[in-house]
Amino acid sequence: MGDRTILHSDMNSFYASVEMLHHPEFAGMPLAVGGDPEARHGIVLTANYIAKRKGVKTGMALWQAKQICPEIIFVPPRMDLYLRFSQMAREIYSEYTDKIEPYGIDEAWLDVSDSRNLKGSGITIAREISHRIKYELGVTVSIGISWNKIYAKLGSDYKKPDAITEFNRENYKSMIWQLPASDLLYVGRQTRKKLQKLGIRTIGELAESDEAMLESHFGKMGIVLWSFANGWDDDPVCKDGYTASVKSIGNSTTTPRDLEDDLDVWIIQMALAESVAARLRKHGFKCKTIEITVRDNGLFRFSRQKQLHHPTNITDEIVTAAFQLFKDYYKWEHPIRSLGIRAVDLVLDDIPVQLELFGNQEKQEKLEKMDRTVDEIRRRFGYFSIQRAVMYQDKVLSHLDAGTHTVHPHSYFHG
Repeated sequence: MGDRTILHSDMNSFYASVEMLHHPEFAGMPLAVGGDPEARHGIVLTANYIAKRKGVKTGMALWQAKQICPEIIFVPPRMDLYLRFSQMAREIYSEYTDKIEPYGIDEAWLDVSDSRNLKGSGITIAREISHRIKYELGVTVSIGISWNKIYAKLGSDYKKPDAITEFNRENYKSMIWQLPASDLLYVGRQTRKKLQKLGIRTIGELAESDEAMLESHFGKMGIVLWSFANGWDDDPVCKDGYTASVKSIGNSTTTPRDLEDDLDVWIIQMALAESVAARLRKHGFKCKTIEITVRDNGLFRFSRQKQLHHPTNITDEIVTAAFQLFKDYYKWEHPIRSLGIRAVDLVLDDIPVQLELFGNQEKQEKLEKMDRTVDEIRRRFGYFSIQRAVMYQDKVLSHLDAGTHTVHPHSYFHG
């Protein structure tokens, strides 16, 4: 049957590109998507290429970006908008294959091996997808083509923006092996430093290293990286099934004032849980795990997870799990400065669920109906048009409009 044909499509500066479409008045100007510059915290989530050429980088604090590029324009993230564009791109991909594996909301692998007889070669399909996304969605993609997922992703990173790169059996050594080892998936900063101490600086040097030596220094991951460098990756492109296109949706906030008791925590966690649950419902997801993060004013920080009995997008179930985690693990040695809630292990909301023998299905249905009613009221009349009674316990804390959401990509490894 020969080699597979795998594409990796990566939408260029995705958040910023979508924002530029909706802000034509900023054409030709440096723009970054991030938090509120007046808030206590905020980082650059992504920047357009004008800002990048001036030195603005993802993860940079907003004030640092402003120092480097004084004329930069900041806009707040709108995850619901980005998810909508991600879904539209997915609909385009689905016309070429049903083997689509998201890697975050702006990247995806496509196995088009079975489409070659009908749609043409990998390069032909890539050009058609690139053209359609540019003219139907208004953003650009970089696409990598190879016989495996790792090299396909390297291809989409090789040249940006709006580019197509093919790595095949004939050119991969001359093109890939000269690249820095840090370009390889899962070679982070610490791994790169360890490799450099071993005299390994390029992907080619990694590929030609002794496998046993790498295993002795990195464990099983050493063998994985050695295999990746050599292009020995037969990992399939997984169909979505009931798995969501993102790994998690979360929200966190630095609180308007330090939190001093359980009621304060409950109010903030309720606001965060409402926002996370609303986004889960809006995009057709449920979560199987809840994670909380806590940071006190002594800079102590921790995170904890709790697996749920069943997938949910119900606010009450999410906040109850989050608050129980907090009660189990925080001992109130200091007031709290920030809190976060993350919905993890997402699945599509139409996944079949085994009913619990002693569960209260009627209560769940009522809670779901109530949540969706609140969603509709807020959509029509604004966030503060309807509030839970507990929010009136503290006017300062209840004024928080928890509208920012972080979407986390899937890991390459499954399970």
